[in-house]
Parts: sequence; structure tokens; C-alpha cells
Amino acid sequence: MLNDPLSNALETIKQKDAKGVKECLIHPSSKVIKKVLDILKENKYLGEYKSETESKGGILKVNLLGNINKCAAIKPKFSVKHDNYEKFEKRFLPAKGMGIIVVSTSKGVMTHNQAKEQNLGGRLLAYCY
Repeated sequence: MLNDPLSNALETIKQKDAKGVKECLIHPSSKVIKKVLDILKENKYLGEYKSETESKGGILKVNLLGNINKCAAIKPKFSVKHDNYEKFEKRFLPAKGMGIIVVSTSKGVMTHNQAKEQNLGGRLLAYCY
């Protein structure tokens, strides 16, 4: 039984990427997982992905680039204010300016750098470097 689909998806991506596999399947898919994958794709951690089925709980086929050292979901999903990101950067990222933290804000899902620029707080979802 799956308790956290986002965590399971990111763990699958991390394990397959470490083995050098070029693509992996993620099941089940959700809107949040797709948005997190979009952000990872924009930041050049992943290649393209496509949905095998359009229904809820469908399957996503993700192309891996081999650029991921570590990615994981953040549990619990901490609340963060717009001026308090540095504490979590130190906790989850290896160095300043290296990697991203994915944040769910009132304006949608984005990286912590975009949220800082727009002075938005939110909930931390995942990190990747």
C-alpha cells in the first residue's frame, strides 16, 4: 500500500538514475507529481515524460538524464515563510546555490528561488540536487 505517491515516485527516479537506466515508469501519477516532474525537467534534472494513460492513477514514462545526485520528498511538509528559506536550504541542500527545493505556494508549485523572488511562502514538497 502506498502512503506517499510523491515520495515513491522520487525514490524510483533516484534509484533508476543511480543504476544508469535511461527511463523509468512511475505509478500512480497525480497532478502534484506531474508538476514536480515539470520543475525537475525545467532545471535539467530530467528529460521528457509522457503519460501512458490519462486517468487518475495512470502511468508516467520518464526519460532520465543521469543528472540527479539525490532527490526526495520532504516529510513532514514544513510550512515556510517568504524570508525563512535559508534555514531549509542549509538542511536539505549540500551548498548554497546548488540544487532546488520544490515549494507549493498560493501561486502554484515552483522552486524556492522563484518563491523568494515573488516573496511567497508555502509548503515544502521535495528537493533535488
